[in-house]
Amino acid sequence: MELSTRIYLAGHSGLAGSALRRQFEKSGYKNLLMRTHDELDLTDQSATLRFFQDEKPEIVVLAAGKVGGIIANNSLPAEFLYTNLAIQNNVIRAAVRSSVSDLLFLGSSCIYPRDCRQPIKEEYLLSGPLESTNRPYALAKIAGVEHCWACNRQYGVRYFAVMPTNLYGLGDNYDAANSHVLPALIRRTHEAKVLDASEVFIWGSGAPRREFLFSEDLAEACVFLLENNYLVDEMVFAADKPPIVNIGVGEDIPISKLAEIICEIIGFKGKLTFDVTKPDGTPQKLLDNTKITKAGWRPTTTLEGGIRIVYDDYLRMCNA
Repeated sequence: MELSTRIYLAGHSGLAGSALRRQFEKSGYKNLLMRTHDELDLTDQSATLRFFQDEKPEIVVLAAGKVGGIIANNSLPAEFLYTNLAIQNNVIRAAVRSSVSDLLFLGSSCIYPRDCRQPIKEEYLLSGPLESTNRPYALAKIAGVEHCWACNRQYGVRYFAVMPTNLYGLGDNYDAANSHVLPALIRRTHEAKVLDASEVFIWGSGAPRREFLFSEDLAEACVFLLENNYLVDEMVFAADKPPIVNIGVGEDIPISKLAEIICEIIGFKGKLTFDVTKPDGTPQKLLDNTKITKAGWRPTTTLEGGIRIVYDDYLRMCNA
């Protein structure tokens, strides 16, 4: 990429998208194309195509979509399926029709089977049943991967997907009902400390293991891949393999241990109570990130260091 390349960043205000925006700007890219939802509804096919035809992006980074934790996925399965399918179908189709040669699609590690072999390699996609609590969202993301792969074969473009592990970061969603596990635990633990509560309630048994990636590290990895497209050629573009690159940190921890780390950082001295009547979700989701580490990229943010950063960010959001 040249610093003057016209890059359309879809979803620039979300957790991953805002980190990508900061990384592009830090790297000196001067032609970022961005639109809010009010300015451009990506579920509107005609409006999306018109934007592409008017603005003529050269590279597309598709980070837009509807995301949420177990509660949100369980409560709104049809909305998660429809909204994500509509957004990615419209953007990918408009990119093809506007002769965009390079596109990066942001997926999710939940595309892999519930009881997948660990660590999870890219080729394990569709090798078993999905986790039921987020199956609609996962199916939408799988369709996005297939759409990119089909476009590569039919139109000769270079569309690929990155599969990040569980993300957390600056400007995260701390909604009590719709957030992911790490920001949800930060909020609950902070509120318990402020209220001088004796315990924090946590969904599930605490046994599931999760891998956590700081959003700024994800953004750095994505820009690294876009800037070194010859590495992407070697990693993902093959007729018999889906165009996927895993992005993770290489290690995971139980939710119970995560909760203990958060309690220590926040300074909560009470006990942790696990509500085993609530679903655990997938037992383990540790990504095999061999492809990208062999290419020369590794994350630099430790979990404890990242949690301290986002807790400070949460406090600023509370006091804003």
